[in-house]
Amino acid sequence: MKAKARKSCPNCRRLQAMLIAQEAEFEARFKALEATVARLQAQLAAARKDSSTSSKPPSSDIVKPPKPDPPEGQERRRIGGQPGHPKHERATFPPESINGTSVDSRLDLCPCCGHDLQPMLTIAPRVIQQVDIKDVPLEIQEHRGHPGWCSHCQKQFEAPLPIGIERGGLVGPRLTTVIAYLKGVCHASFSTVRKFIRDVVGLTISRGQLANIIAKVSQALEQPYQELLESLPAQERLNVDETGHKQNRLRQWVWCFRASLYTLFKIDPTRSGDVLIEVLGKEFNGVLGCDYFSAYRRYQREFGVTLQFCLAHLIRDVKFLTTLPDVREQAYGTRLREALRALFGVIHRREQLPTESFQTRLEAARAEVLRCATRDVPATNHCRNLAKRFEKHGDSYFRFITTPGVEPTNNLAEQAIRFVVIDRLITQGTRSEKGNRWCERIWTVIATCTQQGRSVFEYLEAAVGAWFADTEPPMLLPGG
Repeated sequence: MKAKARKSCPNCRRLQAMLIAQEAEFEARFKALEATVARLQAQLAAARKDSSTSSKPPSSDIVKPPKPDPPEGQERRRIGGQPGHPKHERATFPPESINGTSVDSRLDLCPCCGHDLQPMLTIAPRVIQQVDIKDVPLEIQEHRGHPGWCSHCQKQFEAPLPIGIERGGLVGPRLTTVIAYLKGVCHASFSTVRKFIRDVVGLTISRGQLANIIAKVSQALEQPYQELLESLPAQERLNVDETGHKQNRLRQWVWCFRASLYTLFKIDPTRSGDVLIEVLGKEFNGVLGCDYFSAYRRYQREFGVTLQFCLAHLIRDVKFLTTLPDVREQAYGTRLREALRALFGVIHRREQLPTESFQTRLEAARAEVLRCATRDVPATNHCRNLAKRFEKHGDSYFRFITTPGVEPTNNLAEQAIRFVVIDRLITQGTRSEKGNRWCERIWTVIATCTQQGRSVFEYLEAAVGAWFADTEPPMLLPGG
């Protein structure tokens, strides 16, 4: 006889259904918690972005990462001069430059035993040349414009004064230059400049008068600044960057345009591509070095401008992938980072390799970067976005390979804009449009003179002198 089928009791069936439901609920809750943990880990990684994994400035790093250990067998570099380096000493002033007294110090008796000392004529004496300043001499001139009466016209006429006296007023051209140098180059406030002029120069002057003096220097720099601004569209290579600026607590932007022979700054209320269109025009034929900011991509998209995106910014974005919790993103980021490291290794050996061999290796390294960036891409947002960036703008990351003179990074513009960032931290911005124009022009003079190896003070003095005399100012372009 066949065994009868065993029937389960209703309680067992209910218990089994309850366990299955609980298991499904726990599994759903586990998956939800797993997704939450992954999301929080991604948010934490994004919050931990610093200057090494993003475009944030180093000053924003809350915790400075420790310096890496030196290579095995090498000691950590100490502060100061390094062993084996030649000693550097400043050259002494020539005899014709010594306009003070020359003092000879001699010992007649031995400081130990009191015995007579014999002069050692074969050994040169130890020489210390000391430089000091005397009281600042103020040259105070008085100009009188005497009136005269014309009986025919029945009018009073006054003798005109020299144009430099009329324009300058109380302060002459050289002291005007000193004030402009303190305000622009030294980041000094009007109060600090006023104290310096009062305590060191011996002249009491109001803050309002100082503001008027700075406005005069700004006028003196207007024409040289405009000449640089008008020459920007004709440049073959430009590096561009932008940073924040405040005018009476209103957010504005400082744009930095670095050419091969000069640097120009422009303050604008917007950070959009309209600034690029206004400054460079719609037919810019040069190569624009920049970061991946949307304004530059719009400029390229609308007018077909040739760009060189900064590889240093790209490396930081790739490095960020290696900090994410997803192992697929870490592996993708690591693979791409190593390919970029190999590319820069070839770039750093440029001087050691023959031209043909260097170009061949550079092309091979570029192909490897593109392969790593666009193949076997994990199905995550970070990885897919980076892969799309290479697919769409890959050529713009490697323009330096095919265009001589183009830098692979935007370091030139970033270095030039550091002075502006320092000035912003010290001065807290400007208070008017006149202040903006002054900052644009003096920053341009400082950066351009530094770039060309010229003295900022000498250029300012020449420009101010030309404005006082109502003559053509010296050019900032080479040869001016």
